[in-house]
Amino acid sequence: MKPSRTIRWTGLSGAVFVALASGPVFAQATSGPSDCGTLVGASLTGARIVSATPVAAGALKVAASPIAPDLVQRVASMPAFCRVVAVATPTPDSQIGIEIWLPLNKWNGRLLGTGNGGGAGRIAYEMGMVEGLKRGFAVANTDMGTAPDINSTIGHPERWVDFGHRATHEMTRVAKTMVSTFYKVTSFRSYFEGCSTGGQQALSAAQRYPEDYDGILAGDPGNNRTHVASYFLWNYAALNVSPLAKLSAGQWAMVSRAVLANCAGKDGGAPGDRFLIDPRRCSFDPASLPICRSGTSAKDCLTAPQLATVQRLYAGPTNPHTGERIYAGLTPGSEDQPLGPVMQGDPATWPDQQFYPFRWTLGAAFVPSRFDFDSDLDRVDAQLASVLNANSADLSAFARRGGKLMIYSGLADPAVPFAEVVNYYDRLEESAGSTNQQFARLFLVPGMGHCFGGPGVTDIGQPFTSSVPPTAQNDALMTLVAWTEGAKPPAMLIARTPADEGQPAKDRPICAYPALPQYRSGDASKRSSFVCVPHSRGVDQRPADRYLN
Repeated sequence: MKPSRTIRWTGLSGAVFVALASGPVFAQATSGPSDCGTLVGASLTGARIVSATPVAAGALKVAASPIAPDLVQRVASMPAFCRVVAVATPTPDSQIGIEIWLPLNKWNGRLLGTGNGGGAGRIAYEMGMVEGLKRGFAVANTDMGTAPDINSTIGHPERWVDFGHRATHEMTRVAKTMVSTFYKVTSFRSYFEGCSTGGQQALSAAQRYPEDYDGILAGDPGNNRTHVASYFLWNYAALNVSPLAKLSAGQWAMVSRAVLANCAGKDGGAPGDRFLIDPRRCSFDPASLPICRSGTSAKDCLTAPQLATVQRLYAGPTNPHTGERIYAGLTPGSEDQPLGPVMQGDPATWPDQQFYPFRWTLGAAFVPSRFDFDSDLDRVDAQLASVLNANSADLSAFARRGGKLMIYSGLADPAVPFAEVVNYYDRLEESAGSTNQQFARLFLVPGMGHCFGGPGVTDIGQPFTSSVPPTAQNDALMTLVAWTEGAKPPAMLIARTPADEGQPAKDRPICAYPALPQYRSGDASKRSSFVCVPHSRGVDQRPADRYLN
């Protein structure tokens, strides 16, 4: 099948591609509010439209989001759209919720599929849908078939497949039908963006359904799903082996300060940076941390059991019998970030959020402290790796049809260590046969935590962020669009931090791997004070082939 296209982009002059770099080229919609309701009668195989209703500009009402406290305000500035609610049932046990928003004015001729987070279970408005609609895309999202909660899917293997990859494909299939029907078009471009679980969805789509999307933006991808879960379990077990082993939030902040005092500014960063540009250049030894005197504990020192915990988290999960690496360890400089060790050691929330693969395989009575990282992990992989993981670096089918892939990763991400992302990208380039491959690019973001935020300059318009960037050079999604539709492969993005509380706005380059930004001179809040300089390729903590299944 030929790749899908927007309305006759083929043959357009280079001037159009220049226009794409500065903003979307709007196609004229031929449908209006009165046409929205007719979508309920659309003919679909394995799915049905529950409702299709026009929504006036700013009129959508949404519940408060625990991860996006400004969601209500973001939604209030959305343009008018047709809201389509659908359910896909590719198997008798599937129940995949889908929502599609179709702009009533100034549709840009493109579909944007958006990803979810964690175990999904709901439509994720705050992870790209709102800002995608504001850019002019028709947008779609899915609950990935795990509603109301992923832990309710124990004993439902078809729903595991839905979560692993099928729900995203079903969302795409239904959304494409809605776009074609509503706008009365036969061809248009399709894009996908997601981070974390959404990054897993992104790479799974490129691997398993190479014809679904023309361009894919994958952030901090949890694509090695059974083994990122093993990383979480490894850290949880270390943090809860005894009450004496767990560190307080203040102690983790102390550890992070010690890392930065030892390494910040020595890897290309600017004076005053409180984050690392290249954690691989940090040779921090946790044994140098201050040790509390016997019988005491304080936020500025560690006990011997706490030091052992820190060392175990940095080392990362390995097979206890063979010594084979399962997954990378905690990245130095990420210790006090959200989703870091404080949350990963919390028995009140973390097991229910992250241990579903173990409950699926080992049963609801699974006990974290009794998990065997050899035999039990083999059982998990035997049942789930082929369903959940997107580890194949052979994306030749996606590349052959002109697909473009942009991956980004936070260098202060404690949930998906950047070493895993670099290792995946290195394998992708090796599979492509050349370091000059022209369909994929990786961007490492200094000081970014999991998907967004962090102490660095990190806003590139990615999912989870709250606004559409002011220019295309600040916008990873529109950079992907321009590249897919004819521009050169991007060598740089410009991240920004808006002015806030007396602090000036900041701009910094985010460089295509293996380059990273290096401070030269001048005002550290200006991009002109930095240049992209090649750093080394590769990482030390590479999983054994056994754990890339």
